Amino acid sequence: MPKVGMQPIRRQQLIHATLEAVDQVGMGDASIALIARLAGVSNGIISHYFQDKNGLIAATMRHLMAALSESVFDRRLALSDDSPRAHLQAIIEGNFDASQVNGPAMKTWLAFWATSMHQPSLHRLQRINDHRLYSNLCCQFRRVLSLDDARNAARGLAALIDGLWLRGALSGDAFDTEQAQQIAYEYMDLQLAKQAS
Repeated sequence: MPKVGMQPIRRQQLIHATLEAVDQVGMGDASIALIARLAGVSNGIISHYFQDKNGLIAATMRHLMAALSESVFDRRLALSDDSPRAHLQAIIEGNFDASQVNGPAMKTWLAFWATSMHQPSLHRLQRINDHRLYSNLCCQFRRVLSLDDARNAARGLAALIDGLWLRGALSGDAFDTEQAQQIAYEYMDLQLAKQAS
């Protein structure tokens, strides 16, 4: 019988082992046996907590998405300025947080995006994540722009954030967070300047 309180600890162990396995060998070769070995548990523990590898991958992505949401939320909560620009800047910074641009996280996100095209449960997670970014951006742009302009600005900034992140992930070099943020800020400022016209 498992010890009381072990479930959250075991789940976190397995999620971290999944990130490590994907970092080492990629999603396709991150077998249940490898993940279990990295976590220091038996293969059966994964089935017990997650049913199968897809369940574990979904839990790992929910973990990364929760870290992303928390990063954005914490930055927005700490704002002393309630302007749309300040909130947009916090959203940009949260998307380039260290929890999202480290090697294991980046490789797992890349593998997740590719796999989500073929797995309905992962596709649903991707749509939730995509919609969350777009709606947060749109809400802030809408405070100063018309609805159509806000929607276009949000789509553009979301695409730019994803594109900068993707190029950084595929570069093979350390992610240049400062440069990515600066490019996104410039686009944001160009869109916000439309309020005066």
